[in-house]
Amino acid sequence: MTTLTNGSMPRSGMILAAGLGLRMRPITETIPKPLIPVAGRTLLDRAIDHLEKAGVESVVVNAHYLAEKVEQHVRHRSSPRIVLSVEEDRLETGGGVAKALPLLGDGPFFVVNGDALWINGLRPTLDGLASAWDDGEMDGVLLLHATVTAHGYDGMGDFILASDGRLTRRPERTMAPYMFAGVQILHPRLFEDIPDRPFSLNLLFDRCMKQGRLFGVAHEGSWFHVGTPADLDVADQLVPQHRRSAA
Repeated sequence: MTTLTNGSMPRSGMILAAGLGLRMRPITETIPKPLIPVAGRTLLDRAIDHLEKAGVESVVVNAHYLAEKVEQHVRHRSSPRIVLSVEEDRLETGGGVAKALPLLGDGPFFVVNGDALWINGLRPTLDGLASAWDDGEMDGVLLLHATVTAHGYDGMGDFILASDGRLTRRPERTMAPYMFAGVQILHPRLFEDIPDRPFSLNLLFDRCMKQGRLFGVAHEGSWFHVGTPADLDVADQLVPQHRRSAA
């Protein structure tokens, strides 16, 4: 069995690239959202770049909408090794990862939303997530970002982060200090007894929180919400500036 030594780096990862990108129309009428370029590089390649720099050797990319374009695009990557998981029907985030489990190994693995856009702080973001991993204590660790400093984000946040790193959901009608940044490490055991239907990863997060085994790490760099064409315009302008300041 492959296990992740506490603080070591997962060697496999998955990028969720099967969404429809409805709010990004008309751009996504001809291109899947993860293939939209931001400041000259696609969202998908930016995510793969982060995984490659972290030493991840194999990356599963799932695809549904305009899957043939995703497949053509990843063919041009020579590293890391890319495996495509095509979904004939949309399986949602949890179902997509469950389908890909045989390709991800039996130890913890990264999962990254295909539209997650972040810039590292002083320490690479994925290194920080991996260093937080404790196999005896957790089944998942999520990257969080401060709700009030997320570029383009106008939601109420998602989680309360306890002093020991454990997560709870925000109470209704209140703003949470942290939002989920679309990057995480999950263990395959989290997927035991899953529904036989499409389902969201949120279902597993809630189950994991009840057991006290879902943790979070606060992001130290910059994070961008790219949900609409207007958000894309803002990210195109700001990402180069933030990259220079982080260099």
